[in-house]
Amino acid sequence: MINSGEFAKRLQKVIDHYDETASGFAERIGVQRSSISHILSGRNKPSLDFVMKVLGAYPEVELYWLLNGKGFFPPNSSLSNIQTDPLESNTTQHSRLPIEPKSNTEIEKIVIFFKDGTFKSYTP
Repeated sequence: MINSGEFAKRLQKVIDHYDETASGFAERIGVQRSSISHILSGRNKPSLDFVMKVLGAYPEVELYWLLNGKGFFPPNSSLSNIQTDPLESNTTQHSRLPIEPKSNTEIEKIVIFFKDGTFKSYTP
């Protein structure tokens, strides 16, 4: 479950990084200004559609970071964010996938999310 307060802080970080106003940000992602205000204040939780619009307008924003704060933002600022996920210490800069799985771990499913909001699921 997404922590609304923490999500709002990350969303504000995105807005600040791109030197946007809340109104300009809302216009760029295609939502009403009140939607931004309500999410930033913690009144509303972000919908999947909202998150996908942010990722569509700002492809440099990583989904995993936006949703739960793990990963890096802005891009190429790996030293500015503290890694809190133990798996991230075994990741590559580009894929963010574990290099070696934990012992006795098998892949159950692979899901790929596309920027247009669709996804594809693979089961080995």
